[in-house]
Amino acid sequence: MAWKKPDDPPGYPHSEPAATVPPRPTAAPAPAPVAAHEPPKRSDRATIGPSIYIKGDLSGEEDLVIEGRVEGKVDLKQNNVTIGKNGKVQADVFGRVVTVEGEVNGNVIAREQAILRQSGAIRGNISAPRVVLEDGSRFKGSIDMEPPREAGGSTTPAPIRQAEPPREAVRETPKAVPEITRPEVAGVKATA
Repeated sequence: MAWKKPDDPPGYPHSEPAATVPPRPTAAPAPAPVAAHEPPKRSDRATIGPSIYIKGDLSGEEDLVIEGRVEGKVDLKQNNVTIGKNGKVQADVFGRVVTVEGEVNGNVIAREQAILRQSGAIRGNISAPRVVLEDGSRFKGSIDMEPPREAGGSTTPAPIRQAEPPREAVRETPKAVPEITRPEVAGVKATA
């Protein structure tokens, strides 16, 4: 820091400064108060890096990008879930919009949209009102595109009914069925 000589009126005796006084420390400005009622920003996003392995259930209140390995359950029904190109997931994945660029072995349940990119693969069922399968993507399973039930309904897909195998024709000889003519005998009380 350089010392600047004050502008003195003419004829004023000049004196050298006695000693340089260090500046007094000032308090750091207080951070601006944050409103407690602000909802979390949609731009908040967590990332599971390529070297991370998680075994168990994941849940949270922010968007998630998975570039590592996850086994268990991914439950972010209100948020976006992206399985990146390096991501390998052995779990059921629940999200608002689920995008798969890597591999998923399990069901994908999306409230709004499920997207399977060209580099992605899913071995499991997809349940979402809107589904995108890009050219070159790999998919083995079924797709349910019925909108989710809002009032008390569950977001899990209904079990898939398998078609019953055709029954072989079995010939039965008709047996004589006795005819019941009296209503009292048939369990009905007759009233006149």
